[in-house]
Amino acid sequence: MAGSLCNLSGKVALVTGASSGIGAATAVLFSKLGAQVAITGRKENNLKEVGNECEKSGKNKPFLIVGDLAKEDDTKNVLESTIKHFGKLNILVNCAGIIELGSIENTSLDQYDRMFNINVRSIYYLTMLAVPHLVAEKGNIVNVSSVNGIRSFPGVLSYNMSKSAIDQFTRCIALELAPKSVRVNSVNPGVVLTNLQKRGGLDDAAYAKFLERTKDTHALGRPGEPNEVAQAIAFLASDDASFITGTQLPVDGGRHAMCPR
Repeated sequence: MAGSLCNLSGKVALVTGASSGIGAATAVLFSKLGAQVAITGRKENNLKEVGNECEKSGKNKPFLIVGDLAKEDDTKNVLESTIKHFGKLNILVNCAGIIELGSIENTSLDQYDRMFNINVRSIYYLTMLAVPHLVAEKGNIVNVSSVNGIRSFPGVLSYNMSKSAIDQFTRCIALELAPKSVRVNSVNPGVVLTNLQKRGGLDDAAYAKFLERTKDTHALGRPGEPNEVAQAIAFLASDDASFITGTQLPVDGGRHAMCPR
């Protein structure tokens, strides 16, 4: 899709959570498609590696901003630094996110606060700050949600709730910003081969079992690759999707359509 159609030349994109996984793949693909990219994440070494990949893939040198979006000052600095460096913003990709295991019987308010601070509150704040610049350019936003925002799964309660919140956020601000020609969409990935689940508490054995189950839990019988999600993000961020707003696009191998029998 993006390889043959999408052209992001002349666009400035800010990608959060870009030091690994889907965010990293999106930053590299955007660079390949001609965008000038600002990338941010918490791990400086990882961010530098992604920046090098961006530079190899595209003509433009990426702008790196190390920061923790759980901190308001860092979030503000990410946006202000991007505008100062590039002078404008066309695309915001809200990709930063975390997951943790926990059901209503063994979760905690600390876990709830961590999940919502990163997965919802930081996106809410960064988007607030970015909107005037996106309005000026008639730009767009792509939020990275999850199939967990569409369907319900046990054992990751606060994560599921946070992703449902992002889907509602997407729809609401799509309606609010449509009169100003700013589009807002989300992608809803299924299981994707990143370090998300391991960072969320799965050890190697449990993760291997988790991936094996994707043969049954995903209609296509496998987990996704980060670049497969990045391709969908690039499409929604491009002018090829000029009449699409307020949508949640599952990129989940058909998982959202499945029902146990």
